Amino acid sequence: MRFQPVIGLEVHVQLKTDSKIFCGCSTRFGAEPNLNTCPVCLALPGALPVLNQKVVEFAIMAGLATNCSISPTNVFARKNYFYPDLPKGYQISQFDLPICLAGHLDIAVGDQTKRIGITRIHMEEDAGKLVHGQGGGSGVDLNRAGTPLLEVVSEPDMRTADEAVAYLKKLYQIVTYLGICDGNMEEGSFRCDANVSVMPVGSDTFGTRAEIKNVNSFKFVKAAIEYEIARQCELIEDGGKVVQETRLFDPNKGVTRSMRGKEEAHDYRYFPDPDLVPVVISDDWITRVKEDLPELPETKFNRFLTEYSLPEYDADVLTSSRPLADYFEQCAQTCTNAKAAANWVMGELTRSLNDNGISLEQCPVSPDQLAGLIRLIDAGTISGTIAKKVFEELWKNGGDAAAIVEQQGLAQVSDTGAIEAAIDQIMAANMGQVEEYRGGKDKVFGFFVGQVMKAMKGKANPAVVNDLLKQKLAG
Repeated sequence: MRFQPVIGLEVHVQLKTDSKIFCGCSTRFGAEPNLNTCPVCLALPGALPVLNQKVVEFAIMAGLATNCSISPTNVFARKNYFYPDLPKGYQISQFDLPICLAGHLDIAVGDQTKRIGITRIHMEEDAGKLVHGQGGGSGVDLNRAGTPLLEVVSEPDMRTADEAVAYLKKLYQIVTYLGICDGNMEEGSFRCDANVSVMPVGSDTFGTRAEIKNVNSFKFVKAAIEYEIARQCELIEDGGKVVQETRLFDPNKGVTRSMRGKEEAHDYRYFPDPDLVPVVISDDWITRVKEDLPELPETKFNRFLTEYSLPEYDADVLTSSRPLADYFEQCAQTCTNAKAAANWVMGELTRSLNDNGISLEQCPVSPDQLAGLIRLIDAGTISGTIAKKVFEELWKNGGDAAAIVEQQGLAQVSDTGAIEAAIDQIMAANMGQVEEYRGGKDKVFGFFVGQVMKAMKGKANPAVVNDLLKQKLAG
């Protein structure tokens, strides 16, 4: 029996606000346990929540960017369950009246484009964190309790792990472009629950699903989903039955493990939170938020193709993150050579960032400095080889590319007399290769180019070297 996987994702997006969703406590990551807490997020008697307006605006931004409709009336609900890291015994979330409904994202997998529906996006607070193993027991850190989240719930429209990862990356790209999430997956700022089931090929009845909780990397999402699909298929083929349950992914062993059973899909006994009034979102408010939206990745991609005449590959890489796109664009506008700017940003710059383990925000070479370097290449002042040396100097010590070239005597030599003299010496010392070239072995030409450039310490103009060599080798 062949099976068709059915996959839906629930993504928790931690919002990049300074304070929590219902109180003024800091959302700073890494503070001492239980430092960023107050009577509201500790759920002390008599403490009342007050909604953070920035959370609502961020939710509207997310909804507009994912083609959702924005609900004019929003109600917060209490989601009741008992767990040690949930101080109130319930989580403030949204249930039947969420802020965003019926959106979609278009994803590309291979050469195919597919539309993935978004059922809803709702606002909610995060729970705390259990810390195990300290002093032989467990502790509860409530710094994270009350941190604002958006939960983005997809339709079960994905049929492969690759589609799920493509959807997840597209959503990640959007929320980081919007600036509403820092995207730090290691700190849990963007994490995913994957709902996976299988059904016989040709069937339209979904199988029993298992939920894989809190997967926090694209690599692990793919591995977890693929393992779970294989597990369920094997279980059914062996005569077993998939049970509805919550599972965890073990990244060390690449397997999912049962965490707890979940007999009913809706077992939280939601009811409206009496401490929070309904939130009414006017058309004017939505319009103001829409006017402040940044250019989104897909729009920027298409603009880079037309405005800068870039290949699709370049545009795709450069728009993968907003800081990278902004860096490229500033460089391209300053040097007026977009393709060269793209090559340097995707090549030498990205390689240096990776080698040094730093982000673009920490890059010691500014877009204007790189643009100055590219202008020197375009003017014929320096060769590409020398340009890499100048880039290294900019990286280590900063400064101006033109000043570095002047101070270190790196200007490209185009003087035909000096180059001819070097060629004559090289040819005289390598008459065997000269005869090979004249005998039809064209590949020997590269040897002479390399020898001349070496003799000129990389400063000879390559075009002049090539022209003079061809003339002299021709005899």
